[in-house]
Amino acid sequence: MEQQHASRPDSSFDGGDLDCGSGLLLLIRRHIDPLAAGQTLEILSTDATVEVELPAWCRMTSNELLSLERRAGQQNSFLVRKGALAGRSLKAAPLPTAPTAERAAIEAPPIRPLSVMGMGSWPRPRWMLRAVHDRMAGRMPEDEFQAIADDAVSQSIDAQLRAGADVLTDGEQRRDSYASFVGGILENCQLIPLTDLLPYVDDPVKFEKELRALDIPAHEVRHPAVFGRIARIKPLAVHELEYARTLSHNPVKIALPGPYLLTRTMWMECLSDRAYASREELAEDIVRIMREELADLLRGGAALVQFDEPVLSEVVFSRTKEGSGGRSFMCGALGEKKPIAEELAFARDLINAVVAGFPRERIAMHVCRGNWTPDESVAMAGDYRPLLHHFKQINVGTFMLELATPRAGEIEVLRDLPDDRRIGVGVINQKLEQTEDVDTVFARAEAAIALFGAERVLLNPDCGFATFADNPLASSRLAEAKLKVIATAAARLRDKYGV
Repeated sequence: MEQQHASRPDSSFDGGDLDCGSGLLLLIRRHIDPLAAGQTLEILSTDATVEVELPAWCRMTSNELLSLERRAGQQNSFLVRKGALAGRSLKAAPLPTAPTAERAAIEAPPIRPLSVMGMGSWPRPRWMLRAVHDRMAGRMPEDEFQAIADDAVSQSIDAQLRAGADVLTDGEQRRDSYASFVGGILENCQLIPLTDLLPYVDDPVKFEKELRALDIPAHEVRHPAVFGRIARIKPLAVHELEYARTLSHNPVKIALPGPYLLTRTMWMECLSDRAYASREELAEDIVRIMREELADLLRGGAALVQFDEPVLSEVVFSRTKEGSGGRSFMCGALGEKKPIAEELAFARDLINAVVAGFPRERIAMHVCRGNWTPDESVAMAGDYRPLLHHFKQINVGTFMLELATPRAGEIEVLRDLPDDRRIGVGVINQKLEQTEDVDTVFARAEAAIALFGAERVLLNPDCGFATFADNPLASSRLAEAKLKVIATAAARLRDKYGV
């Protein structure tokens, strides 16, 4: 395809000697996303392998390599036209602002013992999924998206109320996934199609095959990439809380990705190390951002703020034979890991840094073993014993735990958790197609009450019903039925234990 470019590019950047596996694809994505469909990007490169790998990337991403121009000094100029994939709009209207220091804090209703709640996500209607994709592709104005999302949130909360939930979530209807949505909000962070990150996975062919088996095209799954110092220029989830609180007087829970999960997903040695000297330095900014968000959520009336840290399970259950290092893809956590003890201590310190000084009784942490497929055989397994020591040192008031699936081991392992912590007990498996019977759920809850006492027990499914927008584990009808079973069992338990 060697030829002179027929026209001047709309944008240009110099990739130097980077190859596609060392960050060039991520830089291409950053420069091409702001362009409109049909506009062109010039990529300057001195790496010989780019001439072979760039055409393959263009085919995978539905962009078009128009021409290659060879220049002096072994520099090549590639002209790429932006094709079917459109980046997110960089001119989106700002989200509603967080409560300010001048506004009075909103009192949150208490969460009583044996309260029933979902973990966070709820299946999104098809029209909401279309809106999510249209917004990310820059085809839908922000105000129109938020209006559509309000309708979806109203439906999900109505379903929770019909089922008998005591504590409500907004169903994470506005998010593309429970965690990566943050990458589309923070300054100097951008959501990148997973296609661009395949060079960093140990076995890209195997990983692509796994995605196909889950019916998740790699170009539709997006991952946060850091291009500079990150900052919270607008709230992450305060707008979710504000709207959910208009729909009911019930307590509202807001789930956020935890600081360890965010650090693992955002740190990539080939890219984020241009802005940060180390993963620990990136984590400092993540802690600051999450503290800002937590303060605004609590001030805005959130009864419970839940930090999702499922990757803690990945640390202890998916290691190499040597017991350290390596990469995997659990919840998008592609970053390298240190030895288990160091990694768990790092995670513990991050969580404690975020929650320091805030009321512990209004903060929770959720841990599970993966929620990307209904196939129980491919999810991780192992009891909480390797995590228990660190649980005791983490300063949250509630642990929301996966416990209904046999993969989670025996609940008795948790007997020695501090007496001042509540336990959100997973009493149904959201992965199962059938609805558990009330007697089964009642028995699981009673086993927890026998260990912890009724005053410390909350009841929930093992995980969310739709962690990833495009890959729900249940229909809305099934999710409602499962939640109703928990509520029915909870009513019997309250009568029995008088709480």
